[in-house]
Amino acid sequence: MAGMTSSSRPLLNRRLAEFGTTIFAEMSALALHTGSINLGQGFPDTDGPEEVREAAVRALRDGRGNQYPPGPGVPELRTAIAAHQQRRYGLSYDPDTEVLVTAGATEAIAAALLALVEPGDEVIAFEPYYDSYAACIAMAGGTRVPVTLRPGGGRFRLDLDELRARVTDRTRLLLINTPHNPTGTVLTREELAAIAELAVERDLLVVTDEVYEHLVFDDAEHLPLATFPGMRERTVSIGSAGKTFSFTGWKVGWLTSTPALVTAVRSAKQYLTYVASGPFQYAVAEALALPDSYFAAFRDDMLVKRDLLAAGLAEAGFEVFEPAGTYFITTDIRPLGETDGFAFCRALPERAGVVAIPNAVFYDHRQAGAPFVRFAFCKRTEVLQEAVRRLKSLAG
Repeated sequence: MAGMTSSSRPLLNRRLAEFGTTIFAEMSALALHTGSINLGQGFPDTDGPEEVREAAVRALRDGRGNQYPPGPGVPELRTAIAAHQQRRYGLSYDPDTEVLVTAGATEAIAAALLALVEPGDEVIAFEPYYDSYAACIAMAGGTRVPVTLRPGGGRFRLDLDELRARVTDRTRLLLINTPHNPTGTVLTREELAAIAELAVERDLLVVTDEVYEHLVFDDAEHLPLATFPGMRERTVSIGSAGKTFSFTGWKVGWLTSTPALVTAVRSAKQYLTYVASGPFQYAVAEALALPDSYFAAFRDDMLVKRDLLAAGLAEAGFEVFEPAGTYFITTDIRPLGETDGFAFCRALPERAGVVAIPNAVFYDHRQAGAPFVRFAFCKRTEVLQEAVRRLKSLAG
């Protein structure tokens, strides 16, 4: 039988048996096959700042990073990451012992979970969650414990009582994502303070995915959990260049934490990629030193695009949850007479020439996510305008 050995044991490690081809690969292939506008996968359709791209070219030509860079990351980038954390948030990190460069934030998440979680440990994550969370928890042998963000008042909200109730003696770690993909929720100061209090009370480790830290809109504010009392010594904070500088293919991410936690994570990371993205690390070091005006302009541009797509989706008949952060919009398809996000997204390219992602793939409780669909707005304005024009056909 295909996919089986002579002993009838499946070839795929049983911890990964529930994970097939990612929904991103499926929907991107569908976009290509149908010639649809791909608002599914979250990657920009333009490159980031020219001076950052030229910095990578200079590094290549100067022979910086063309061979293996240092395992923790090149000193210039580690210093730039520490300076960024200090300048933006008042967090002080030693670039030599408290910063680790990774092959994107995805590797940072994988290395952190593989290092800190043992079989039988419970890991609490907010659902819907980025799909690699579930796979990484599984590979570490941990048990996934979802706490569901539920819609209310125009946003997806965390139930703090439910979070407290899910913590047990087996809970090892909280996996927090804010700004949150896919819902666009940005946790408030009060919510973060309650999470911090719970983590200290129950002596929990926390891994925070903050890759959308520079994409926060309106009155929302990104507050790193590590800034709260008692959290600096128990939090692994993860960032990424891909989302902020629109060079997702460079795969440059990082994490900051205590020397002990960074050493633990590095012990796992060194057996994953060992090192990656040598010349790009030098370029990202320069990118992190860009003036505040760059980050403000980047955010303002995405805000205009958010409003454009949100208005178009509302006109097309969706219920729109306006995101306070990230570059994704979650919608409810029930006003369109639909209830199954998978079926809706698979039919949408033929119906309207647009590709989106069904949020249910990010849930353990699939029914809770069934009517929600995610669209990305990190695209050129003319692409979004054409997508809006096409989607309006759904309204009749």
